[in-house]
Amino acid sequence: MKLMLICMMAILAVGYLLGGRLRNVSELHLRWPILALIGLALQFVTGPGDTIPLLCLYLSFVLLIVFTVKNISTVGFPLILAGVVCNLLVIGINGGMPVSAQALVRSDQGQFLGALENNPYPKHHLATGDDQLRFLGDVIPIPLPIAQAISLGDILTYAGVGVVIVGAMRTVPARREDEVAAEHEVAHAGG
Repeated sequence: MKLMLICMMAILAVGYLLGGRLRNVSELHLRWPILALIGLALQFVTGPGDTIPLLCLYLSFVLLIVFTVKNISTVGFPLILAGVVCNLLVIGINGGMPVSAQALVRSDQGQFLGALENNPYPKHHLATGDDQLRFLGDVIPIPLPIAQAISLGDILTYAGVGVVIVGAMRTVPARREDEVAAEHEVAHAGG
């Protein structure tokens, strides 16, 4: 959660530094945004046992992929799609996200090693030699104050979201372009 907040603050700062305005984001028209909201919410379904949380996790990825594909022509969405697919691939092949013990220690989360070994929830598990595509797992440590291990898919997804938001912030809304054109016509007609 800390990483998401820090990323959003950095994205907004970059958008402003590049001359963008937050109000311009309201002009961004995404198709089927409810799929993204439901998909993200399903990522937080937990509980004992494997079946329901794992099905919710897979369903969340399906919804996120459909949403991303529907918006693929929007700048940044190809990166988001790449990130979501990377995460789904490693989770799907391994029945959950493998988390590197080294990444946990280097991200100042070593105290969670034991809990992750005996984790009853399928979303994350301590990486073992049996896991495939471990390089796509949570292997990238981010130390304190964030203290999180992330995946290449996470980086691609956050980068894509950043490109979408910064691009939207920098876009001049259509209504203002029309107003500018109308003012330009009035100026030329009068003079």
